[in-house]
Amino acid sequence: MKIKILSQRRNNLLRRREVTFEIVHEKGGTPTRLETRQQLSTALDADIGCVYIKKIETKTGSVITVGEANVYDSVEQAEKTEPDYIVSRNVPKEKAEGGE
Repeated sequence: MKIKILSQRRNNLLRRREVTFEIVHEKGGTPTRLETRQQLSTALDADIGCVYIKKIETKTGSVITVGEANVYDSVEQAEKTEPDYIVSRNVPKEKAEGGE
């Protein structure tokens, strides 16, 4: 799985970077949000708790996935700004079902 940053834009008002990315995954299916968050946090040198995937979409019949993510300056800023449904999509399933 190879990740490529297509564009990055700084949003100073919300203290975040808005990132568009592309993933080429020749040996497997569409990567999970958690795998994508880990790859993005490594590529952008950010804490995984500050990375939130907004959208991830695989083009039909291809091995290319494109998506959008927000990378915040701090975890506190991310929790204040991101909607609840985006936060719940970006936590591991065990944690989301456990309610903690």
